[in-house]
Amino acid sequence: MRNISRRSWLTTALAGSAALAASLPAAAKPVEAMPEKWDEEFDVVVIGSGFAGLAAAIEAKLAGRSVAVFEKMRNPGGNSIINGGIMGVPGTPMQKKEGIDDSPELMMEDMLREGLGLNHPDKVKKLCEEALPTWQWTIDELGVEWNRDRVSQEGGHSVPRCAIIRNGSGSGIVLKEIEKLKTLGVPIRTRVMMERIIRDADGRVKGVMVRDGYRFPNKDSGKIKFIKARRGLVLAHGGFGADIPYRTIFDPKLTAEIGTTCQPGATSEAWREADRIGCQMIQTDWIQCAPWTSPTEKGMGIALFFAQGAAAMFGVWVEDKGGTRFINELANRKVRADAIMTLLNKGTKCYAVADSLGTAPMEISRPGLLAKMLERGCVRKYETLEALAEGEKINLDGLRASIAEWNKAVDEGKDAHYGRYVNKLAKPMSQGPWYASQMVPKVHHCMGGILTDMDARAIDCASSKPIPGLFAAGEATGGVHGAVRLGSCAITDCIVYGRIAGKSAATASPWE
Repeated sequence: MRNISRRSWLTTALAGSAALAASLPAAAKPVEAMPEKWDEEFDVVVIGSGFAGLAAAIEAKLAGRSVAVFEKMRNPGGNSIINGGIMGVPGTPMQKKEGIDDSPELMMEDMLREGLGLNHPDKVKKLCEEALPTWQWTIDELGVEWNRDRVSQEGGHSVPRCAIIRNGSGSGIVLKEIEKLKTLGVPIRTRVMMERIIRDADGRVKGVMVRDGYRFPNKDSGKIKFIKARRGLVLAHGGFGADIPYRTIFDPKLTAEIGTTCQPGATSEAWREADRIGCQMIQTDWIQCAPWTSPTEKGMGIALFFAQGAAAMFGVWVEDKGGTRFINELANRKVRADAIMTLLNKGTKCYAVADSLGTAPMEISRPGLLAKMLERGCVRKYETLEALAEGEKINLDGLRASIAEWNKAVDEGKDAHYGRYVNKLAKPMSQGPWYASQMVPKVHHCMGGILTDMDARAIDCASSKPIPGLFAAGEATGGVHGAVRLGSCAITDCIVYGRIAGKSAATASPWE
């Protein structure tokens, strides 16, 4: 075979592809020509180092395969390492301790209802059934430490079922996954960006072209290398929430004026590439905004733990002009974010408010965090309710009425106004000091992505059949969450299907 330069390789590929395409069935049209030489080869190649990618790598390595994990940023973890640190799990010991009756069936019902029926039921069923065993796997296999004192509740869940990572963030899982891979002899290779997925004329994905030494966001940085994936390529590249031009293609409202909780590397390169080589992409216009973030913090910040963990569960959310509650504080994220955006467009500000009784459970699950919030100024403290109303410019009479309304709900065990779940630990709001934070929605999660089957195999858009050698998991995929991802279900989704993707790639037949 004659030698060709790496520089001329893509030109040669295009010419070869054009000549072959007409004679092949749709699903087998070549996308790339094979490189003359592979620089490195592994049984399984994983793109992305968040919850899903690392779980896939662990399972593939445990199955006896050689594994490489590539991360385009300088540090591993992606959005997962800054995740809020809660996992949706029905049937935990913490739920039983609080007398909470839950089941996989109830969790599935919640996900399908809040997802507006756009979820693929078989995917949701599998996730809910595997949630508890997967939570246990994080303990037995990884050594993750969980708060055993209580569970929290996110919007859209009919009961509290969110297990809390002891260190209060997704790093409590990610670092344990990295540690596990280190013991297995699999390093995380950072600053390696996947530029091309190499899909051969036979329709199979056989490897990737990467830029080794990539420096985000310089797309031309790094040395081009060809990496062979003998058995499978796993796409676990996450979402594109930080990619303003790309996200506004799907939702024009999400302009640069809307912040994001995502890390800067949550961009669209891998999404575009998966689409280019023929993956069936679904529901990509369903992009979630987080309702509880503070305008005084960049990114996700920490005020959300007050707005959700204290005020949404044990306090109230009110608007400033009337001082009134404007939404079920435990509605799903889309409902709450949309309500806040509507009010913001009218010049109205929205606040989370709680008293010292409401912050006490948060202090148990996340000790020391309230003090850090006060130090940053994203949550503010007042000795009296009157001082809070004056300091935040909230209508005092309306605020008093909203608190009285919620206190009545606590006493009666039923919220007559919005039907909000009344937590068994809730007490009437009455005891200062009082706390408040302003809320402004930010782009948070992409619900759509690559369509996969139950074995995490990526589906071809032309044939509706699995693409040989290609697997995907986590936020890179669609079909699990539908229109709305319930808070805490990201970790469950990523680890459940990340493990499946790793096992499937490891057991795939080698292509040579």
